[in-house]
Amino acid sequence: MKSPIKAVGAICALALLSGCTPAEKTRGTPTSEVAGSTQMDRTVLPIHEPLPATITELDARNVEKPARFEVRAPENAPNVVIVLIDDIGFGHSSAFGGPIHMPTLEKLAANGLKYNRFHTTALCSPTRTALITGYNHHSNNAGAIMEIATAFPGNTGARPQSITPIPDVLRMNGYNTAAFGKYHETAPWEVSVSGPFDRWPTGSGFEKFYGFIGGETNQWHPLVFDGTTPVDVNDSDPNYHFTTDMTDQAMSWISNQQATTPDKPFFVYFATGATHAPHHAPKSFIDKYKGQFSMGWDALREQTLERQIELGVVPKGTKLAPKPEAIKDWAALTADEKRLFERQMEVFAGFAEHTDQEVGRLVSMLEEMGELDNTLFLYIVGDNGSSAEGGSIGMFNENTYFNGIQETLEMQLERIEALGSDECYSHFAAGWAVAGNAPFTWTKQVASNFGGTRNGMVMHWPKGIKAKNEVRSQFHHVIDVAPTVYEAAGVPAPKMVYGVEQRPIEGVSMAYSFDQAQAPDARKTQYFEMIGNRAIYHEGWFAGTIHKAPWELHPRGPLTEDVWELYNVNEDFSQANNVAAQNPEKLEELKKLFMTEAAKYHVLPIDDRSIERFDNVIAGRPDALGGRASVTYRAPAYKILENAFINLKNSSYTVEAEVEIGANGQGVIACQGGDFGGWSLFLNNGVPTFEYNWLGIERYRIAATQKLKPGVHKITFDFAYDGGGRGKGGMGAILVDGVKMAEGRIEKTEENTYGLDDPGDIGGDSNSPVSESYRGKARFNGTLKKVTLARK
Repeated sequence: MKSPIKAVGAICALALLSGCTPAEKTRGTPTSEVAGSTQMDRTVLPIHEPLPATITELDARNVEKPARFEVRAPENAPNVVIVLIDDIGFGHSSAFGGPIHMPTLEKLAANGLKYNRFHTTALCSPTRTALITGYNHHSNNAGAIMEIATAFPGNTGARPQSITPIPDVLRMNGYNTAAFGKYHETAPWEVSVSGPFDRWPTGSGFEKFYGFIGGETNQWHPLVFDGTTPVDVNDSDPNYHFTTDMTDQAMSWISNQQATTPDKPFFVYFATGATHAPHHAPKSFIDKYKGQFSMGWDALREQTLERQIELGVVPKGTKLAPKPEAIKDWAALTADEKRLFERQMEVFAGFAEHTDQEVGRLVSMLEEMGELDNTLFLYIVGDNGSSAEGGSIGMFNENTYFNGIQETLEMQLERIEALGSDECYSHFAAGWAVAGNAPFTWTKQVASNFGGTRNGMVMHWPKGIKAKNEVRSQFHHVIDVAPTVYEAAGVPAPKMVYGVEQRPIEGVSMAYSFDQAQAPDARKTQYFEMIGNRAIYHEGWFAGTIHKAPWELHPRGPLTEDVWELYNVNEDFSQANNVAAQNPEKLEELKKLFMTEAAKYHVLPIDDRSIERFDNVIAGRPDALGGRASVTYRAPAYKILENAFINLKNSSYTVEAEVEIGANGQGVIACQGGDFGGWSLFLNNGVPTFEYNWLGIERYRIAATQKLKPGVHKITFDFAYDGGGRGKGGMGAILVDGVKMAEGRIEKTEENTYGLDDPGDIGGDSNSPVSESYRGKARFNGTLKKVTLARK
């Protein structure tokens, strides 16, 4: 007869792990039965493994096997899928009254709920950190995008250990976790091969990651990581598009996970790079919208509001808030301007519909698998308002914006037929962003107006939400997503993780609103701040100030002189009626409340610089190279992100390479950037050549007059910067074995960035090429013994 295990301080292993008594069932069937009724504590993570029982029997054949230690999700815990679309406005999608056909969003809304007072932070990284943690963006040290992090608390770019993201919490509670698409939550000095990787997706609780780390990517030629390893994609396929690729990857992972462990729930974060610039879409989707925007952005705003009222996503009587003074009336535009702007919007609309189609493929698979009904599916239509960073006329290359360069209408008209293709890196005119944020005034970056922070959201969970095809109007913020997920999954926000005490979660669950349309708001107060634009919501009142418009290079004035506006948003949905003059005491009360909340959540001090903070020295943050002025590579290195590559901008520098070549040396020695801006030192059929690509607008080439003989050579490019400010020119020279072989003038350089996704490379040129001279043959065909890049 087998003896039961004699446990010292015995506890129910299965109950400890599931949080249930033995009478309760977990999502899956237990592999063994155990006795006991002790409840586990899920507030301390990871869940502690119970001590093994003391066994006194000599022969294992005489002892019953013990229960296996396994963490299981709570009973009937749903799968969780969060879809986050990038840079799309409240008034863009058809589900919220817009002109862009998004049938997947409509389908989920028809069987779920639309939230029409859901808010984001007004910018990419801040919204994403808030979403994935349940804490305000400044609490996450993400006061703005990662690329412009500073030294101040609230803006360092490094998520503190006292905040643990949703995927890590769910993973330690029995879920499998995966992320696909855009991440943009990693500190800029942590994006190198050296890490640290704690704040990469796989260091933040995601067991699988396939996507890009930065703020945007070329949809035709993306810089993709699988985990922490950069990978090549099949972008030579003419039908390749990153949104389709990431959807394929997500579907494959879910299928595999469910085939292997069908009783284990999953959490998937599906964050598309669309519809952030560059606006890249298959031509067939762009062509669907041919001629559909000839009415212009003013009429589109009016039409959108009419549809919004008809759908019930805005209250009856809502007025169209005035558009910014800088946005011209459509009727005042020239024929060429209208022709260009119409095409820009056609491209954007095709981009958005294509994205919704890919989300639809994911939804269809879940439906076919029988998993959709018990999946809490959040479809968040925008991480901020639609982007006006395209300025008054848009741009064929968004990198011009990041480098403070204004494109001309003629530049864009020359490329109008290429918009949407890999020949452009385009963005639309700000007028379309304002129209896409109807019925509000402002746009992305403007945290002090709902046009920058109000995004539609659809919640779909048939097994957990009885109400169907209804609108919810409770005031909520993106930090409320995490508590909602935790409540649906049946797990608490942790109090201790890996021995680190966690801050109290700052979001509130939205679950109370699922089946109570008229339930009072659980969120009473919320601050907003982005690069000086700031506001406070409190119990139906909203006070805010416009410190800087997205198309303005500098703030309008000192922070202390900003003019505040006041709105009663319980009565004025669109913020059309500024009542500051009639309610001066209420305005002062809210301004003081803002300062209280700002101090509480590390918003202060406010740094209203923007583009110039791309320079880590100006911003006061570390860089991956520790401030060193030179770096040496002794083997090829590819796909080095800009913040992990030595910064040679706005200075004199040298690129020196020791190489061994054959009879016809070919390929890149060192480069940074790509089609839309960068530099490259390469051999072109044996001839040493340097090319500077200034924003895809002007190219400067310096080349020797003869090819190199086979053997070992030292090739040097020496750049003498003019000085006198940023983005200036200089003289470049190519030396071979110490002898000057060529020199020439480079009139302009890029002062801030070569692009948020085209990398640096040693021994090749990954993603898009800096120079057309070596497209398709960029890999160096000799031996790189040593390459040194040095800033003088």
